[in-house]
Amino acid sequence: MPPTIIVEKEGLLPLSSYRTQGKPWSFSKAITCLIVALTCTCTSFYLLGVLEFPELSFSEEDDVSSLAHLCPQPPALTPSVHADLWQDLGSSLQTEEFVNRSVDWLAGAVRIPTQSYDKMGPINEDERWKAFEPFHDYLQSSFPKVHSVLTVTKVNAYGLVYEWIGSNRDLKPLLLAAHQDVVPVNPDTLDDWVHPPFSGHFDGKLLWGRGSSDDKNGLIGILSTIEVLIEKGFNPRRSIVLAFGFDEEASGLYGARFISYHLLDKYGKNGFAMLVDEGGDYMEEYGKVIATIGTAEKGYFDVRVEVESPGGHSSVPPEHTTIGILSALVAHIEKNPYKPHLGRGTPMYEKALCMAAHLPELPKPLREALQKAPTSDSALHEAEAILFKDKLFKALVGTTQAVDLIQGGVKTNALPESAWAVVNHRIATDSSVAAVQDRDTEVVLSLAQEFNLSVTAFGKQLSGEGVPAYGKLVLSDAWGASLEPAPLTPTGDAAAYQLLAGTVKATYSSHRGLDDTDDVVVSPGHMSGNTDTRYYWQLTPHIFRYNHHFTGKNSLFQDIHTVNEFISVDAYIEVLRFFTTLILNVDESSAL
Repeated sequence: MPPTIIVEKEGLLPLSSYRTQGKPWSFSKAITCLIVALTCTCTSFYLLGVLEFPELSFSEEDDVSSLAHLCPQPPALTPSVHADLWQDLGSSLQTEEFVNRSVDWLAGAVRIPTQSYDKMGPINEDERWKAFEPFHDYLQSSFPKVHSVLTVTKVNAYGLVYEWIGSNRDLKPLLLAAHQDVVPVNPDTLDDWVHPPFSGHFDGKLLWGRGSSDDKNGLIGILSTIEVLIEKGFNPRRSIVLAFGFDEEASGLYGARFISYHLLDKYGKNGFAMLVDEGGDYMEEYGKVIATIGTAEKGYFDVRVEVESPGGHSSVPPEHTTIGILSALVAHIEKNPYKPHLGRGTPMYEKALCMAAHLPELPKPLREALQKAPTSDSALHEAEAILFKDKLFKALVGTTQAVDLIQGGVKTNALPESAWAVVNHRIATDSSVAAVQDRDTEVVLSLAQEFNLSVTAFGKQLSGEGVPAYGKLVLSDAWGASLEPAPLTPTGDAAAYQLLAGTVKATYSSHRGLDDTDDVVVSPGHMSGNTDTRYYWQLTPHIFRYNHHFTGKNSLFQDIHTVNEFISVDAYIEVLRFFTTLILNVDESSAL
């Protein structure tokens, strides 16, 4: 940062009072002096930050690295104490024998259809939960050393907690998380699959099937890594705990929620050094590979919008039925989307700075705006305008709304007494559930008055009791399961973030045999959805949502929750290299 320059300014005297050698100045001399004075004053104001002058734009020869201070990159971190073991394991990962073994492990897991559905009943009542029993049997038979060395606890019947106790109990454990369940396969799409969804088919390059990418590659990747570490004789100094929920795709109410109670009771608040769960990937953007580590999650809120009015026979209809009124409300909501803002200090703002500092093909106007964004509001708004042309980036930054459910009426000749819709919100990391409640209420109030509806919003009566009205408008929490945005994970110089970022760089380079560890940029970011970590906030402030999984060029979300889910086996082997490097680095760390 340049030094602060303080300029003391004196008031300007009338031109007639300025004298030169005792004689009045000529008008031309006076004007010249005034111009010089104003130029100096404006320059002083600029140095003080009162005025902004446009900075020189980049020339083609300018080096992007001159902006590295916007997004400092840690060096690659490779194990030192366990250097020989790391090298040995790295060589083993490349062998045909190990590749085939790892493919068999993952393919076998994919072949067991552990689907979780919305609104499943209690564990002891809903028969669909029993799909996880053969999966547990498979894990036990496939990873015998893991199950002979680690302690396994089943939480709420199907949640799995593995504990590998280290030699130094004073060190906080590493917590690795994944989930056993997969999203259901729509039977109507079966003919669209290149290979059956639970075939675990391997074509020599790609492994196909539901869960291959989300998230059995993470779960099996962790267990495979530990199985091999045990085979190599590794004994951890720092304990390692594995937490595998079984209904992450259905909000984790029976799985991760109960696992969190178990871990909190056993290890206490902030009892873990760091947590790594599924999340961000790495991909090529603007001429460089960037790995985005999820350091936050958006909040979640489903708002139920319900209209009530008198019923009756449809042969004598009112001007607007509840369905008509609801339709107008839904259209009005969609015409008034949330306006996103790229707030300083948010994960996506930090990612934007990393893009400016390290991605060589980023458009010049965007780079220049981001260069000045830390201190200039106008530059930040300019950067927003450019960044938000990308619909994905815009959606990741702001609070979103989507009308996903609607229902009303029971018979064609009966006026519907009620109609309702549900608006799904993903809440920006710098917003809140309360802010969404206030904003949604504000949007519908004017229209409610137009239709002469009394309004109750989230338990508050906004129009007087007994006031004549045609009907009612009620806004409420649809399921009583709203979620605030997650606490921000410390980044920058925080030891856990530095370790993980260094591990990402080391993994990427070693997998490709590269000497230059700057081939990948590591950046904070956040999840658009929510993971099981929503229940783990009290276990550690150092929560990272990251899959070391290459998704190609600008191809986020292309192969999950849809037909033809797959994973490249080369990418999967790199996942194993990542967990190997992470476990050994964490075990050696004295900073966590």
